[in-house]
Parts: sequence; C-alpha cells; structure tokens
Amino acid sequence: MCKFAPFLRMLICISLFLVMPSAMAAPDKDIEIAGVNVPSRISMHGVDTKLVLNGAGIRYKFFFKVYIAALYLPKVENSDIEVLKSKSPNRILMHITYSEVPYKKLVDGWVDGFRNNTSKSIFSILEPRLIQFNQMFSNLHEGDVVLLDYLPGKGTRVTIKGVEKGIIKGADFNRALLSVWLGENPVTEELKSVLLGLPND
Repeated sequence: MCKFAPFLRMLICISLFLVMPSAMAAPDKDIEIAGVNVPSRISMHGVDTKLVLNGAGIRYKFFFKVYIAALYLPKVENSDIEVLKSKSPNRILMHITYSEVPYKKLVDGWVDGFRNNTSKSIFSILEPRLIQFNQMFSNLHEGDVVLLDYLPGKGTRVTIKGVEKGIIKGADFNRALLSVWLGENPVTEELKSVLLGLPND
C-alpha cells in the first residue's frame, strides 16, 4: 500500500486542481474560460443600463466541466447577502460545456438547490413556480446557453438556446434561484466565491 502513496497523493492534487473554477479577470475586460468568451458588460432586453460581470467560473462534477456560470449585476458586489437582498436586475448565464446534461439531472439539480437554500415553508410557496420553471427545460448539450434574467417588477425571464421560454414571477423566486449558487449551501463554495469576485484560496 505504501508504495502507491506518492501516486495517490498526485491524484488527489490533480483532483483539487481540476475542481477549482476559473476566477474573474480585471473589470471592463472580457475574459475567456475553457475557450468561451465571457463579456465584461452586457445589455439586457427590458433593462435601461448595462450590467457588469461580477464573476465567472466553471461548475465541475467530479473531473467533468458541466457549465460555465457568469453573474451580471448593475455594479460589482462581493457580498452574497447584498446580492440576495437586492431588488436590482441581474443575470445568471450558463454556457454548457459537457456533451449532454439530461433533463432529469437538471430538474434534480434545481430542486436540490432550492431545497438546500430555503426553509420548508418558503420551498412550499415556491414549488409550483419551480415546477413551471423546470418544465421550460429539456436536455442540454455542449454549446447551449441558458440566460436567467431578473426584471424587477416582472420576474425571472428564462431564455434557452436563444428562445425565450417565459417569465417566472416574483422577487422571492429569483432570490431562491440565485441562492443555488450564492446561498448558505451553494452548488460549490468555489463557484460561489468566483461569482462574487472573491479570491479563491
């Protein structure tokens, strides 16, 4: 067993390296993650001002790159609490990098993310809208892009592969949706850190 120890240590080190998401670059400069250009600023239909890139990184599942996530806000904000309580517009961009993400995996991921970051009473209120949200999805493939845009006073607009699927009403729904990445139990702590533009030590 001992003679394999250096090899095992090497595998562990490689694993830790692979699960580290890519951090955000300097403000006002587009960045490239896994060969995908992530703009520093975007225009969002229905919003008068441009949004700025707050942070971006890769969602890993084991050794596999599942998607690139980017968070856009009216101004850079490093506090999860401030982002989650804000009533300003925002965008979560998901650029799929894996060959196929099955519908069931997506639905299970959304449900787990909402359950892990809301109380039972809040989840029960959100569940009918979460079902509506899940019904907008299908299998996703490498290169597909999902845009989750919060429009104050309207709700979360869902656009998948360039097709607008509808709007889920409620600031509470958007807050829970953002919590999937930024809540107390995010999809990964590393991705939460880079989306908030924090050092990922």
